[in-house]
Amino acid sequence: MLIQQLVNGLTLGAVYTLLALSFSLVMGILGILNLAIAELFMIGGYLGFTLITAGFPLPVAVLGGMLGAAVIAIAIEKIGYQPLRDAPLVTPMLSTLGFSIILQNVATNIWGSDPAQLPDEYFGKQYALGPVNIGEMQLIVLVATVVLVALVAYIVQKTPMGRALRAVAENREVARILGVSADRLTMLAFILSGSLAGVAGVLIALHYGTITPYLGVEIGLKAIAVMVIGGTRQIWGALVAGPLIGIAEVLTVAYGGSQVRDFVVYGFMILILLLRPQGLLGGARSDQGQRV
Repeated sequence: MLIQQLVNGLTLGAVYTLLALSFSLVMGILGILNLAIAELFMIGGYLGFTLITAGFPLPVAVLGGMLGAAVIAIAIEKIGYQPLRDAPLVTPMLSTLGFSIILQNVATNIWGSDPAQLPDEYFGKQYALGPVNIGEMQLIVLVATVVLVALVAYIVQKTPMGRALRAVAENREVARILGVSADRLTMLAFILSGSLAGVAGVLIALHYGTITPYLGVEIGLKAIAVMVIGGTRQIWGALVAGPLIGIAEVLTVAYGGSQVRDFVVYGFMILILLLRPQGLLGGARSDQGQRV
């Protein structure tokens, strides 16, 4: 049924939105692609998965995944970015790639390479809304995404900290001259992005009831596509592009087969790059100052 597939697509798109927003926060402030975010997503998922199976309630699992990913993000900023901040942009990006490979190997050694399965009794409740069935975890994913995106948007747009973040994104040197601590705000961007990735990992792992050390690769690449489609330095771009890609992927699998879903997602990304490289919600081509 089409409506059911739309709901499934919105759920998947919500996770893409959170992860794309994680990428956008670092891209908007620093102009680099933090490739380790995909593995922070995976590590957060494993931590939440482990806490749930150990008997802890969902809020504790979400908090554990968020804090674990945030702590690792701090280490990445301290070791993989800060010493390289004056190097060409490709250098810290390659550093984060190295971290992503390390984290994937750490997860494989701790939890193994086989998929971890969540017993059926966890979050198996279904709610019937007319012709549509919505699972308990689907509702949690959708509500959590709306709350988190609204919270990040409020922080970035309405708080002094957010104004400082936007100032650093606009011009790092001018912001430093005006008394803004660019180093502190860089750390904040890593913490926020890591926290969002960790929460997204917990939600998607519990929603599907399974997780592997390679989860971050597939989901992370699609989240990057979502970020590009929405606009690499636009918070609201991820909110629009995430559901769009999630629905497109689910409908493609339902009506066209799983073998062509990646063609649709990445084909759309290439089309956007060719026709509107600044993204759906990006400014004019000549506008290089618009970021977060």
